[in-house]
Amino acid sequence: MQRRHVLKMFGALAAVPVAALPGTAWAAGPPEQQLLYFNHTYGVFDRETADAIEHSTFLREFANFQVRTTTGSGGQVWTGRYLMGRQTYVELLGIGDVPGPDGTLGAAGLGLSVERAGELATVRGRLPGLGVPEPIDFLQTRDFGDGVKVPWFDAVLTTAEYDAFGAWAMEYRPEYFADPRSNTEHAAFPGDVGRERYLSDDYRKHLMRDITGVHLAVTPGDLGDTVPLLKAGGFRVRGTVAGGQVVASGGGTTIRFEAVPRDRAGLKRLDLALNRAPGVRREHRIGKSTLVVGPGARAVWTFDGVPG
Repeated sequence: MQRRHVLKMFGALAAVPVAALPGTAWAAGPPEQQLLYFNHTYGVFDRETADAIEHSTFLREFANFQVRTTTGSGGQVWTGRYLMGRQTYVELLGIGDVPGPDGTLGAAGLGLSVERAGELATVRGRLPGLGVPEPIDFLQTRDFGDGVKVPWFDAVLTTAEYDAFGAWAMEYRPEYFADPRSNTEHAAFPGDVGRERYLSDDYRKHLMRDITGVHLAVTPGDLGDTVPLLKAGGFRVRGTVAGGQVVASGGGTTIRFEAVPRDRAGLKRLDLALNRAPGVRREHRIGKSTLVVGPGARAVWTFDGVPG
């Protein structure tokens, strides 16, 4: 399979050697101190599902919900539908909402972030020992609409080559927190660059609190490039690429990866913690997806509109 370049979030990146070959097994052992935590995931869905999500009255009640067009580094522009919790969020796109191959059905991504300033450098320093001799550094910027690029976050990637899925480690920049247009919170402690500071407290007005589980179907090559980043971040990683299943857990979120051909790749499922138990089970059909809420303080969102 021909691997293409450039993650949607990062603009043009030079190609580098693939960090880990499909089928690579990593030595078992205790995980490093956890420095990376699940920040958000994104997935590209069919237009019917994306439009149903965008216009859903229930989702506006269920979560802190936004539809936003973002301009990042290199003039990259994408439109997403966002459900935001206390510390985590999901970005849902439709076919064509981001230009090029990244806007095709089944494309997906995963952002992992540090909580304290300077910790990204520590994560980066762990990667060479995990088979990534030359991690890729990147500064993402954001344009709030006035043409001025505001530093948004620093990122580290294991490779610029991928099939349909990419993961990155990130550390929010102080310039972004200092910009009043970011609508972020004050630091809770010196060096606070955490997820809770980045996201607003509007989640309290809704049912959704956070994402506790993610199921992603990715190619073996993409999975091989992701595992070193998870290990460097301190996630407890079980399974191997050769076995076709990898589970990474830590910080309250479990990320499940299934190795599949490209035509079956995509974001498959989200497990959500709620602010309260609704008491009754309700099922909501949203395009080619099903969101089951309750009866306890949890919800499960499955997406059957992606291949597979």
